[in-house]
Amino acid sequence: MPPPVPAPKPAAPAPTAPEPVTFAVAVPDITSYDDGGAPKVAPSAGKPATGTAQDMPAATAPAPSDGKQHHIGLLLPLRSSTLGPAAELLRAGFMAAYERDRSGFEVTVIDTGDGNADVLNKFAQAQQEQDIVVGPLTRSGVTAVANSDLVRKPTIALNHPDSRETARLPEKMLVMGLSIEAEARQVAAWAASEQPRASALILSAGAPSQRRISSAFRQEWLRQGGTVDQMDLTATNGYLSDAELVQVRARLNNTPPGLVFAALDADQARQLRVAIGPDLPLYGTSSINPGMGRGASGPELDGARLLDLPWQVQRDHPQVMIYPQPPQPMDGRLTADMERLYALGIDAFRVAREVALKPQSPFVLDGVTGRLSVSYDNGQARFERTEQAASYQQGVVGAWPPAPLPAPAIAPPQ
Repeated sequence: MPPPVPAPKPAAPAPTAPEPVTFAVAVPDITSYDDGGAPKVAPSAGKPATGTAQDMPAATAPAPSDGKQHHIGLLLPLRSSTLGPAAELLRAGFMAAYERDRSGFEVTVIDTGDGNADVLNKFAQAQQEQDIVVGPLTRSGVTAVANSDLVRKPTIALNHPDSRETARLPEKMLVMGLSIEAEARQVAAWAASEQPRASALILSAGAPSQRRISSAFRQEWLRQGGTVDQMDLTATNGYLSDAELVQVRARLNNTPPGLVFAALDADQARQLRVAIGPDLPLYGTSSINPGMGRGASGPELDGARLLDLPWQVQRDHPQVMIYPQPPQPMDGRLTADMERLYALGIDAFRVAREVALKPQSPFVLDGVTGRLSVSYDNGQARFERTEQAASYQQGVVGAWPPAPLPAPAIAPPQ
């Protein structure tokens, strides 16, 4: 792993552990293909899925000591015209983990479409036939399940329900979906530990995801006792306005904040750093990491700090290296967000496996999406993910500091 990256001037105190979070990505447009160039076909509903054994590492986990055969139902919208490609990628990650530790387990892929009625029907059937259900994947599907009375067995949701429509999660439902807003809150807590009660300038380019990132960072930064200012920039075809960047530079020269939070993508963050220089500490979410070999590389972002999944920033970590890389699409469009979905699939199986083997018992895993913690509070399942701190060095994003961050105390449910 790369050596520690020094903080941008002014020097910052040593980092402390960020609060646990989850991470979210936009649904990508991706289809995976087999070695012959044909699209892969998902297993039929109701039939055990065997996964793709080719290039899979050998299983290392022993058979469960309870001697049982545990049945896991993976509920995904594989028949959806819009979400099918994303579901297929997550399925591939899930099956990669299953192939490695399949002893004592049988996975059944349950194929659904877009509609919540179909999701609820398939979920009800899975609750009868399976020991554990993993899914749904969509926010609306998770909300529908959470508001139903169908959750009688352990259920691992792959997205977050709409909190405005869900009063309380069913006791046996564990939510391990990805949330970019939660990641922004963790970045704010991390930055506040290094720049306590400082002023922060939030810069975004107005995309919906950037507005959500900005809002989440702002709320947490104010909660941490800091002061905040915000400026929305204009982006045309991904390029920030030169005139507005000049205004930003003048503003920083006149009233420099303690730090800048970039709710931007990687290219926009690079444009910003070129315009304002490296003197102010710059923080961002994983949105400023385009992934390995994607986007222009260079030293402009060196020192910028962010959070991301170990799958993206600790590729030489033993818990990452044991799993195969995701299948490459024919058009080569395997983005960083797509890889994050694949990584989520890996960890989803690992969490399901532990829940089956340790019912109602807390556990911690070093996952490819972060340090994963499952606990139970008066029977209510709770999931926390702590992401990896990272920074740019010589144009490349790497884990920082080189040693894993200590596990934080479990935060109250949000």
